[in-house]
Amino acid sequence: MAKRPAFFVRQGTVISEPYSFEWHSGFAVSQKQKSVRSLHQAIIEANINAKPLEVSTKSEEPAGMKLSAFNLKIHNHTLENLFQSAKVFENGGPYLDLLDVPPKEAKRDERLRSSGNLKAFRCQNEDFPLIPPTVFYDFIYMTAVKNSFTRKEILAILDYNFFTDIEFNPAKSINTQARAAAILKLMVEEYGYLPSFNKEEFIQYHKEHVLY
Repeated sequence: MAKRPAFFVRQGTVISEPYSFEWHSGFAVSQKQKSVRSLHQAIIEANINAKPLEVSTKSEEPAGMKLSAFNLKIHNHTLENLFQSAKVFENGGPYLDLLDVPPKEAKRDERLRSSGNLKAFRCQNEDFPLIPPTVFYDFIYMTAVKNSFTRKEILAILDYNFFTDIEFNPAKSINTQARAAAILKLMVEEYGYLPSFNKEEFIQYHKEHVLY
């Protein structure tokens, strides 16, 4: 058995709850998808009218695949590359060369672990704070969706009400495309579309509507 969170909107706030499910070991995509099905079944059994979406490259739904950080792009760079290349550490960064390597390679670059404590994120000459904890990741996620999705594709997220990321382990990391997708759903529900926003506006929205 394993336990993973699902993210959803409740009373205007993005929150999460952990669910226990049968874990299928192995690195094959088919094994990951078996785990996703098991997790989703646990969510459905616990929540009437639940319609979960796996948001990752392991998703069996086209929408979940397209919403993956490895597929979303801003200016021809994947969201994952942009996120990793924006990190500013005590002893180095941002490492802009990470924009032009495979996403998995960017995520595993040794400099991200040997440059001291993370201080900020720098993107287009703007620095983003570390608090709220996932605000930069979620900001660029919304930007990528707004830049690359049609209005119809954005509205389609309203068909789902729970969001998962089978690779996300909250004991090891904090940023996840599942939380970002839940924020996306909340914004679309509130505004009827995905609005334009600047850094400060999004940080304030995040503080008011995302619970850790």
